[in-house]
Amino acid sequence: MNLHEIVDNLISDTVQTSLPRFGPELALCVTIVVLLLTRVIPLLDRIPPVVIAFIGSLAAFVAAIPPGGLGTFHAIEREELFTGLLVYDGMTAYFRLFLMAFVVLFVVLSQLTGIADREDGQDYFSLVFGATIGMCIMVSSNHLLTMFLGVEMASVPSYVLAGIVKGRRRSSEAALKYAVYGAGAAGVMLYGTSLLAGLLGSAHFPTLTQRLIEFDLPTRMADRELTVMVLALAGLMVGVGLAFKLSAVPFHFWCPDVFEGASAEVGAFLSVASKAAALALLVRVAVGFSYESPSAAKPGEPSPHVAASERDHAAAPIRLVAQQQPEVSQRGAAATSAETPLGPVRSFLITLIGVVSIVTCTFGNLAAYGQRNIKRMLAYSTIAHAGFMMMPVAAAVALLGEGKTAAASEAISALMLYAAIYLFMNLGAFSIIAFLRNSMQSEEIKDYSGLINRSPVIAVAFTLILFSLVGLPPLAGFWPKLRVLQALFESHSTLLTFVMVVAAANTALSLVYYLRVAKTMCIDGEPDSTRPVSLGFLQSAFVLAMTLPVVIYGVLPNSVAAWAQSAASGLFH
Repeated sequence: MNLHEIVDNLISDTVQTSLPRFGPELALCVTIVVLLLTRVIPLLDRIPPVVIAFIGSLAAFVAAIPPGGLGTFHAIEREELFTGLLVYDGMTAYFRLFLMAFVVLFVVLSQLTGIADREDGQDYFSLVFGATIGMCIMVSSNHLLTMFLGVEMASVPSYVLAGIVKGRRRSSEAALKYAVYGAGAAGVMLYGTSLLAGLLGSAHFPTLTQRLIEFDLPTRMADRELTVMVLALAGLMVGVGLAFKLSAVPFHFWCPDVFEGASAEVGAFLSVASKAAALALLVRVAVGFSYESPSAAKPGEPSPHVAASERDHAAAPIRLVAQQQPEVSQRGAAATSAETPLGPVRSFLITLIGVVSIVTCTFGNLAAYGQRNIKRMLAYSTIAHAGFMMMPVAAAVALLGEGKTAAASEAISALMLYAAIYLFMNLGAFSIIAFLRNSMQSEEIKDYSGLINRSPVIAVAFTLILFSLVGLPPLAGFWPKLRVLQALFESHSTLLTFVMVVAAANTALSLVYYLRVAKTMCIDGEPDSTRPVSLGFLQSAFVLAMTLPVVIYGVLPNSVAAWAQSAASGLFH
């Protein structure tokens, strides 16, 4: 193949295959350019930045909807974009739609709270959209290069957003801490990716899996070769970058300080969008290094047709509670998994993710107990939920080792369901904090005393959201936690069974500090220095719009569960 043919193939792949699948990101890019041009072109300067941002985010949301509608994620064929740098499949479409929906709601919230004024709105929304593009690259990453690029594109604007509030020392301090920690994590992660690419001779995820098989880890481990230790070190270094984005222990130190110092709106952005993108990237990395897809294409080659997955999904029922798999030769399957070339990789990932998840979940819940600032408490709550959402990834890797691809898909669908419900819970919680901050000029829990008397709608809505964060039925937060526990149970792993027990215990632990806030609002009396609470109609309507799905999806969760199951069904074909 000569240079002319290579260039023609690249242009053809970009124009005909990649760009049509890159619509939401392109819409955000165009919106950023228009926002930046408003300071140069007088005609555009007359348009409020929030209007441009809302139109751009809405266009990106529409572009993210699959051609066949929300129920057709399973019909999306796996395609590699930009010569294998990115991948487009059901999971990409689901998380990208999730991010675009969040951005639309976030633009509305920013306008209602007044954080994005006419003077600085261009910069604020440009940073938000730039970080969102990085998150979209993270969820569709298929290459070590785009993995690192996506993490950095999502992180750097977030550093600035953390210090976006002018004249506030604590906000500037939070941004500085975030940037310093992020720079260190990025350096370690980049070194890990270079080690992986150097050892295995590729940076393309499916090719890396093939190289790991050819690497013959069991034999090299028996011979105690040094390259095995270097490979494990490289995996740990890549995990540092992912743990930083997830605020997983021990790389969580930035999270409480940044959430307390940054505005509540930015806290919502970091706790929902950033966490969802990092979890999707964790799935890409964990699955990419532990599962050899029979339909995986080489870099630049089109993926085989996977229409069989559509037929399989059409016959599959929607399950909020997973069906018990027949236990046929469990010990034999485990032994076979350990002896396969990818067996040591799976064992490494299961142990690493499982241990980090339980430590993160437990630490987050215990550290939240003594917090007096509501944003700091929710920061530790975010850490705990991140640990909980990591657990189904370990379960999926364990199930793949046993050859149970359908059960592994169910485990990933539990994570997707968790992320969708978490959007409404945390965005609702942080929006209430932002509105009360504007009205009461306080973010201390003690100042919420007697809120039920001053603003009953907000107090009841906040209480429902807090109970849903615990995972109490019949609220929406109950279902994803139940699905995570069942995925861990189905893995039939001793470690993951212990993780399941710890996860259940942590759910009970979290009840205490969430109930403390609810008690303060609904039972405690008003303090002597009571500040009035005055929320407008639009602010109250936004809070109700975030709270109603928490109640409705708790009673009727089938639609979201069906979308999550549909998106995950084609992941292992």
